[in-house]
Amino acid sequence: MLVGVPKEIKAQEYRVGLTPSSVREYVAAGHSVLIERDAGAGIGASDEVYRRAGASIAESAEEVFQRGGMIVKVKEPQPQEWRQLRDGQILFAYLHLAPDREQTEGLLRSGCTAVAYETVTDDHGGLPLLAPMSEVAGRLSIEAAASALKKPAGGRGLLIGGVPGVEPARIVVIGGGIVGTQAARMAVGLGAEVSILDRSLPRLRQLDEMFAGRVRTRFSTIEALDQEIAAADVVIGAVLIPGASAPKLVTRPMLKSMKRGAVIVDVAIDQGGCFETSHATTHDHPTYDVDGVIHYCVANMPGAVPVTSSHALNNATLRFGLMLASEGLSGIRRNSHLRDGLNIHRGEVTCEAVAKSLELPYQPPLEALAA
Repeated sequence: MLVGVPKEIKAQEYRVGLTPSSVREYVAAGHSVLIERDAGAGIGASDEVYRRAGASIAESAEEVFQRGGMIVKVKEPQPQEWRQLRDGQILFAYLHLAPDREQTEGLLRSGCTAVAYETVTDDHGGLPLLAPMSEVAGRLSIEAAASALKKPAGGRGLLIGGVPGVEPARIVVIGGGIVGTQAARMAVGLGAEVSILDRSLPRLRQLDEMFAGRVRTRFSTIEALDQEIAAADVVIGAVLIPGASAPKLVTRPMLKSMKRGAVIVDVAIDQGGCFETSHATTHDHPTYDVDGVIHYCVANMPGAVPVTSSHALNNATLRFGLMLASEGLSGIRRNSHLRDGLNIHRGEVTCEAVAKSLELPYQPPLEALAA
């Protein structure tokens, strides 16, 4: 199969769908790779490096979309990209369709087969293609919070770890999954006072053991949220329902109880965000103020560290991408984990969580593939 890799065009997105190392793997497996000129510039990979890996260089994104049987991207296609997708073409990328009706309808009209990184599963019920970016975003969330807490940025003027004789910042992490765990790890390492809220008692036990009592764990109730948010200097939103819109756990009235200059980092913004006052921002303008609370809601946080995140992402996606390139729709039929990743197929929504979130008709993947 000819695998096409366009340059990412989302604002301040420097990652690339295939690294040179991954290109070598595709070529060794008998595939051709066509990559848009300068697509790897953000990770320091020149066109010549890609040529040596076995890729051909396209002069435009249009050429990539016209010729590619499978398109490998990082972020969801932008309007000018989904208009170039076609019937029978496979798209392999992050999609985050649940809060994005416009993109969903664009993909439905295209007739393409869209496999979303964020809903591909593994044998343990995990999300292996989402995990590496969750690790990156979780760690970055504390760096972002530290910057936003500074007085010139509108924050309270706190140093996260404090100094001897001055108490550190109090950081509340909502959600004890990969994002929340990595955020807590960074915050603890900087010396912050950290609380993690989650609704899974087994997970809270794991976290208590993992951090050896260095974080406070609380079962997440409305009352617990109220109490923790009112006392917090930073709140990290790290809640995920696979494929679905994130629940709005923190309402605007709750926000009024927060300290002036406190910071919210909504890592769930790709799925709509878990704060009622959240809306997506970019690295160009990452924050805004609501009721005196600084909101950081960048929708592609890992794009700020493209070398780390591109390689981490490729390590996770390579096996599935090779399967799609070699087997096409047969691979999706055969492999249940790829079927879980199938969100759109030839004008049908094949992810139940997306269909429910957008109130669209749902067709089970195997039925859609058979049709």
